[in-house]
Amino acid sequence: MATRQNSTNGKLKSPRIQVVLPELICEQLTILASNESRTVSNMAKVLIQEGIKKYFDKEDKSRISENNLNTDKFRDELEKQSVRRLKRAPQRIRYYKKSD
Repeated sequence: MATRQNSTNGKLKSPRIQVVLPELICEQLTILASNESRTVSNMAKVLIQEGIKKYFDKEDKSRISENNLNTDKFRDELEKQSVRRLKRAPQRIRYYKKSD
């Protein structure tokens, strides 16, 4: 099962999986990644996405809903945006004491 971790700012990171590859496949993956100027993990992600898409297209099994694909596309677009700072400080800041 994929694991999900928190980043330093508290947001959830993307799920992580661990895969054990034979040496030959790992070398081929590394070569593909360097040819496309990608990291090895990003290249693996791309190849997995393409493989899943081909599988569902070939088998005509549309189990992945369009809503999930749209959500992933929306998330990717948001992540590409630059970070904008607030123009001024918030009007009111509330501090709460921890009650024992």
